[in-house]
Amino acid sequence: MSRILVVDDEEAMREFLRILLEKDGHQVTTAADGEDGLALATGRELDLVISDIKMPRRDGVGLLAGLREHGLDTPVIMVTAYASSDSAIQAMKQGAFDYITKPFKVDEIRLVIQRALARVERRPQVEPTAPPRLEEAGLRGIIGKSPKMVELYKLISRVAVVDSTIMITGESGTGKELVARTIHGNSPRAGKPFMAINCGAIPEELLESELFGHVKGSFTGATANKAGLLEVARGGTVFLDEIAEMSPMLQVKLLRFLQDHIFRRVGGTEDMEVDVRMMAATNKDLTQLIQQGSFREDLYYRLNVIPVELPPLRERREDILVLATNFLGFYAAKAGRSAMEISPEAVQVLMAYSWPGNVRELENAIERAVALATTDEVQVENLPPSICQPAPVPPRPRWEVPPEGLDLEQVVADLEKALMKDALEKAGGIQTRAAQLLGINFRSFRYRAKKYGLDRQIRDRDHADS
Repeated sequence: MSRILVVDDEEAMREFLRILLEKDGHQVTTAADGEDGLALATGRELDLVISDIKMPRRDGVGLLAGLREHGLDTPVIMVTAYASSDSAIQAMKQGAFDYITKPFKVDEIRLVIQRALARVERRPQVEPTAPPRLEEAGLRGIIGKSPKMVELYKLISRVAVVDSTIMITGESGTGKELVARTIHGNSPRAGKPFMAINCGAIPEELLESELFGHVKGSFTGATANKAGLLEVARGGTVFLDEIAEMSPMLQVKLLRFLQDHIFRRVGGTEDMEVDVRMMAATNKDLTQLIQQGSFREDLYYRLNVIPVELPPLRERREDILVLATNFLGFYAAKAGRSAMEISPEAVQVLMAYSWPGNVRELENAIERAVALATTDEVQVENLPPSICQPAPVPPRPRWEVPPEGLDLEQVVADLEKALMKDALEKAGGIQTRAAQLLGINFRSFRYRAKKYGLDRQIRDRDHADS
């Protein structure tokens, strides 16, 4: 029998939850606001707290904070009337187990309650070792002294110890996977696997198998049962990079998994349950994709419980030299060289550059400089030419509509096809490289190649190369 405290200022909701929970065999205590709820919680042992967010005297977030101040780590489920409530997100940041929106289905809240109580039951059996402190994580890209990075460190420290789903956003090269690994490495799950997958780099038909696994004979080439990343990462963390590239069909399956942590292998009939923490990342504006209908709004709210935004390097210029010096020490030691320095002239070049590729581009530049330097001091000539003399921005082509008019869709299609053919030529027929040249993902490139009849050309070339 589990001991549950229900806190809600609406008497009808308190009674509804009390009847429901007692019918399921739980012992229930109720309170009309957060102040009374905190007094009841500190005076008895509880397995779970279910609290409304909007209440007089002390709201749900205040109740959660009070519980943690008293040293109580009782799981707390928040109830809110708005799926995107800032208060709900704030509660998750402070360690709430989950939140559920009104109106909710009975089965839905039962499932969340079961998951919370299951964690309580597991806690005495597997006592996690103390995670390493953030400053001991040892990841080269998570470095900086700028105000934005200081705030990021604080946020990472807070969210690492809770178990909420996290959405990491930022431009390419800002270190989204490094942040995910840092959060995992400083969490109670640190001793368990961290599994990362790029949703934009794997064809749709393979991505489902990579995530959920498959059974023998479920599709051509499935010669044996295979465990997916969700199974392999049991007890740990799964990181989904480029989540915006996930197909609508897989978005539905992922949403179902996030709701109850139950899934089936591809071609399987057996339900499987795993305990993993989910993190996702994207460099795109998901709210815009939602408006366009290419990303599910309900999945967005499930993933975006705690948003973590990474600033581009150009917005924290005081970190450029700090990062460059750190990369220099790392690659010099890796090359077996003595301590190296950066010349004042090279420092000026590094500080003047805009770094569109962010931290990744800076790291690559320093790695190259170490390899080319003939002394223990990096000179300007050791840096990439594009950094020393940035290429001028080409003038925009002037487009005009002829007097007789034009077929806009055909013009756009012809231009797109011509650019794709040119990218393929420059990439030597390698589709992934051609997609990178065009700034699109592999799946989008393959779709367009088929649309314009370029797939036959690609297959013939691949066949000839083999």
